[in-house]
Amino acid sequence: MTTRSDCMDCPPAARIAARSRFAGFFTGLLTRFAEWQERHEQRAHLAGMDERMLKDIGVSHVDAARESGKPFWQA
Repeated sequence: MTTRSDCMDCPPAARIAARSRFAGFFTGLLTRFAEWQERHEQRAHLAGMDERMLKDIGVSHVDAARESGKPFWQA
């Protein structure tokens, strides 16, 4: 296992690569959370639409109920 003091002895390229992997992981994680939040909000909005609104966007009431009933993590 690499400790913090061991990493200070690493070549600069290795330190940059380690930071890049760490940053990439958290960037991906935040992106996933943002996608889930957006999906949740869109489905909540869809669930609140009346028949006229659904007709305007070309979605049936059954399709809207099916989509809005999905959990946020499911595409």
